[in-house]
Amino acid sequence: MEKGSGILPNKVCLVTGAGRGIGKSTAMRFAKEGAIVYANVREKGILEEWIKLHCQGLKGKIIPVYFDITDSSGIRQCVMQIKKEQGKIDVLVNNAGVVSNELLGMISKSKVREMFEVNVFGLLELTQLIATRFMMKQKWGSIINMASIVGSIGSRGQIAYSASKGAVIALTKSMAKELAEYNVRVNAIAPGMIATERIQKSINDIYKNIPQIGMGRLGTPEEIADICVFFASEMSEYVTGQILEVSGSMML
Repeated sequence: MEKGSGILPNKVCLVTGAGRGIGKSTAMRFAKEGAIVYANVREKGILEEWIKLHCQGLKGKIIPVYFDITDSSGIRQCVMQIKKEQGKIDVLVNNAGVVSNELLGMISKSKVREMFEVNVFGLLELTQLIATRFMMKQKWGSIINMASIVGSIGSRGQIAYSASKGAVIALTKSMAKELAEYNVRVNAIAPGMIATERIQKSINDIYKNIPQIGMGRLGTPEEIADICVFFASEMSEYVTGQILEVSGSMML
């Protein structure tokens, strides 16, 4: 697949957590492929300058939308804005997430609640709204959830985070079964160690050494964005309910 070949022409996409890392790379990649991308972050005003500097001359475009994934009112306002402006939503990338690293004896209920509010409940509410209001009616759509390798194999010092990502994996499989009859696909990506600021901090906080990675390096946000393009496009039109590990053969 040649990058920037325009394989997402006029696809209307919503990418949450697009302020940095995987979300920002995915928004940019989609726009290069011709998509109309609504890029979500919480803090108002932080995307405009980046869009002005880096997103000119793309086949598609990036439109910033500001809401907190745990704010039901903000979610509804964003979805209604997209409906008014575009009349459809083709692709949802549930990338927004939070992580807290604690060993078993240090886990607090408040931190667990915060992670589930964002990583699970916010994801579920946004997906529910977009699936029922758009995708089920238009008989088309691709939902891409950002899970994690730790959601299936666990990780020392990340019990609560692993549990939240395990829930994302279970949600993905169940959503896929419900929505298949409407031609709506639901898949998840389970990244390993990706070279984002958060991962670098996690390595310093909870690992004495970088975990063994068969390919000998951290992954990049752009490599995850490439997988998002695959799931968003017709190249994966018969693929649903899958959890794709992208880890470079990592051993935790």
